[in-house]
Amino acid sequence: MMASIDQGRNNKLGCDRVLHAKAIQGLKLFNEGKFFEAHEELEEAWKVEKGEVRELYRGILQIAVTYLHITRANYDGAIKVYGRSLKWLKNWPDICMGIQVEKLRDAAELVMNEVERLGKENIGSFNTSLFKPIQWIEKRIWICDRCGSEMVEKNCKVNCPNCGNRFDCSDLNIYFD
Repeated sequence: MMASIDQGRNNKLGCDRVLHAKAIQGLKLFNEGKFFEAHEELEEAWKVEKGEVRELYRGILQIAVTYLHITRANYDGAIKVYGRSLKWLKNWPDICMGIQVEKLRDAAELVMNEVERLGKENIGSFNTSLFKPIQWIEKRIWICDRCGSEMVEKNCKVNCPNCGNRFDCSDLNIYFD
């Protein structure tokens, strides 16, 4: 089985896995400010994902719903859903599956500090420029399961220059399911 450099706890949580295509679409929609649509895509990824890592998707989709409530001036909804999101986001490493989880948590906390400062009466004047995009990288570093050398990825082919082990990146589900 192929594995990325991240080991230990990240492997146990599934942080070394590849982002589900629906999760990638959800992250892109989130960054476009389409929070309802982002929630829908992330929910689809959450439904099909296996293991603990699915809860990361759940936490992110709850932040999308929180932001949706803010854009609709629903103070109580934003506070409630944000509280729920903390449960699913609090114990993740700073980076998981390439997602900058710590930056997301910090950005959401700043948003919620502003929401609380504005209060129920003034949430309608929330400055949406405070919504920061989720940062993630899809490129990964692969370690050969045969010899332990770093593998090289080019044009969707991952090759070990040391022993010749290789796989096609479109076959990643074979390695991670």
